[in-house]
Amino acid sequence: MKSTNIFETHSHITKENRADRLGHKGGVLWLTGLSGSGKSTLATELEHRLFHNGYSVYVLDGDNIRHGLSSNLAFSPEDRVENIRRVGEVCGLFADAGFVTIAAFISPYREDRAIARKATGDAFHEIHVNADLETCESRDTKGLYKRARQGEIPDFTGISAPYEEPVNAELQVDTMNRDVEACVNALEDYVEKFLKQ
Repeated sequence: MKSTNIFETHSHITKENRADRLGHKGGVLWLTGLSGSGKSTLATELEHRLFHNGYSVYVLDGDNIRHGLSSNLAFSPEDRVENIRRVGEVCGLFADAGFVTIAAFISPYREDRAIARKATGDAFHEIHVNADLETCESRDTKGLYKRARQGEIPDFTGISAPYEEPVNAELQVDTMNRDVEACVNALEDYVEKFLKQ
């Protein structure tokens, strides 16, 4: 049952104050794509580069979140919705704190990504890490596609559960035809354009 005795506390520090201190705006780069598309690889490489260029930056990764914040959730459609809702709210907090947050989540449903965007507001940037199912399945670094094809993993995105591609993503990163460095360069350029103070 939801409590009604909740009151918001407002900070005396504005987003502009934080941006002036940090040298950049807070923002969320929401990387969405199939398992194996390269989200986590790009997220950690971009985090490393931005950190060494003076950004306050942090990666929230799907697998890591499910060890803690969402450890009580499975992969049913309802649990996926709740997982992304939680992450969207956390991303909004990080963005308010002035961080560049790189969120690497399959996040297969457009409606869920819209909810995450709403929690973050205009600091949300949807990035489609674009690799088709055939490419992702050929990589299968974790062996998940093989297990899904054998029926060992129910509700697996791309096999037995849907993935709804973004319609109007702020950026498309093609990991089928571009190497990691080229993709990270594109992401860094985007950050410099939209988040650098």
